[in-house]
Amino acid sequence: MEKWACILDQLKEDIVEHKKKEENFIFGIRAIIEAIEAGKTINKLLIQTGIQGDLHNELKDAIRGKDVLVQRVPIQKLNRLTRKNHQGAIAFTSPIEYHSLENVLPQIYDKGEDPFIFILDRVTDVRNLGSIARSAECNGVHAIVIPSKGSALVSADAVKTSAGALNKIPVCKEYNLKDIIKYLKDYGVKVVGCTEKTEDLLPNSKLTGPIAVVMGSEENGVSPEYLKLCDGRVKIPMFGTIESLNVAVSASVVMYEINRQRASNE
Repeated sequence: MEKWACILDQLKEDIVEHKKKEENFIFGIRAIIEAIEAGKTINKLLIQTGIQGDLHNELKDAIRGKDVLVQRVPIQKLNRLTRKNHQGAIAFTSPIEYHSLENVLPQIYDKGEDPFIFILDRVTDVRNLGSIARSAECNGVHAIVIPSKGSALVSADAVKTSAGALNKIPVCKEYNLKDIIKYLKDYGVKVVGCTEKTEDLLPNSKLTGPIAVVMGSEENGVSPEYLKLCDGRVKIPMFGTIESLNVAVSASVVMYEINRQRASNE
């Protein structure tokens, strides 16, 4: 009896998880087109490899010029996501509306505040994204910038991990981070890269005034092309044998240090 009870419990969990996943995507070409035309934000679009036809061409026209990540996948992958008639296309929706930094940054200055921004380069774990957003909201960060490709996008899991912070703090999904860094510098924002490839320790670096911090992935750190554009580099002092912290923890440490310096400078 105990064995069957465990199996039933697992089946219930699987059903709940499946329903959660269904809430995060739209299937069927016509339904996806209607969602796009209604202004629904699409994180990712999966299209069956080799699919053709007038309806498929209409879908291509609907996403043309929009910042939508498109992946061609075998039909088996689509079938694993839903057993219903997906017509060769599944779209993952975003639980939030993304912002443009070009709109957000002037608003910060209009409030008479120094911009406090975090740029995430190749941070692919949605839980790390959610955790960073939670710390950012607690620390008064004005916006989080993520690339439209090669990074975690905001999902239901990310929102849950953020304890709702992703519904409060603007997330700017941008096509080219290099252009964004240059744009910030032109607007008088100091851009700092958090990296192990420097001797400048975080507590010894001046981090007051308008500032944006670039955080990289745990595997590869900040991209070299972005580090070259940064006005400065900082690293968190480490005293143990492990060389680095989790990226979400690192981001929190940097946020609190910036606020410490800001408070001391008042």
